[in-house]
Amino acid sequence: MDNDLVEKEAWLKRNWKWSVPLTLVFIFIFGLLLTSNSAENVTGIIQAYSDNSLCEKAIKMANSDKRITQTIGTIQPIDKLAILEGNAVYSNNNTTVSLSVRIKGTKANGKLDISADKIGSAWKYKKISVRNKNTKEEIVVVNEF
Repeated sequence: MDNDLVEKEAWLKRNWKWSVPLTLVFIFIFGLLLTSNSAENVTGIIQAYSDNSLCEKAIKMANSDKRITQTIGTIQPIDKLAILEGNAVYSNNNTTVSLSVRIKGTKANGKLDISADKIGSAWKYKKISVRNKNTKEEIVVVNEF
């Protein structure tokens, strides 16, 4: 018996059950990243993730507000997962940011909204507000618009 006549199936024919769906998923994800909103948000999240001082100073300012400590309690430091779940948009050559990220307080949870301009290496906050998840109340800490 001669094995030279046995023809081997093509790679795609042997592996189509997992390769076609995987290719479609990659195309879908690539398409999402190409849309301007998603691409801006992904790069914004990466920048916010790497710039700890932006959120830390805003939380310190928010924790000094009596209305926030009465309703939300003391806001805990933001974990990296919260930043990844948030929404960040940078503009003006990455010197202006609008950021929204979830926060945990000792009494309630909510969202921290930040608008700021970077001057040198420091952030100047135009707006810092905290939205209480339970009461839907917004407490404005800084508003310099």
